[in-house]
Amino acid sequence: MSNITRHDPLDELFRGFFVRPMDLHAGNGQASTPSIRMDVKEQEKAYLVHAELPGVRKEDIHVTVDGNQVSISAEVRQEHEEKEGERILRAERYFGKVSRSFQLAQDIDDNQAVAKFNDGVLELTLPKRAATSSKRLAVL
Repeated sequence: MSNITRHDPLDELFRGFFVRPMDLHAGNGQASTPSIRMDVKEQEKAYLVHAELPGVRKEDIHVTVDGNQVSISAEVRQEHEEKEGERILRAERYFGKVSRSFQLAQDIDDNQAVAKFNDGVLELTLPKRAATSSKRLAVL
């Protein structure tokens, strides 16, 4: 059977507007942008987060905690050159910002939270805020 392809003129029109860097290191030629990969573990009194930020400087990382919302952002600078002798065959660069936000089941005690960065891995220790008892108000 022959392959039938559908031509979409809108696809052709918008294809040039959404250009993303190519990740040619994966070998599949698919477009991808750097992202923050992370693990979140819940312990009895805290959450432990490990976020991969390879090639990022510590000064370029920003972490914000607001209640149970955690946001991580970083400035990324990636450069890669492949040389053959003295001729450069390919040079790739990506400069930009990556970010990731997520919510946890319980509010974080931001005064006790700790962030460490070592060997491209950001480690967050986010202590859970002590539960406050709700108070019922009398309606006057």
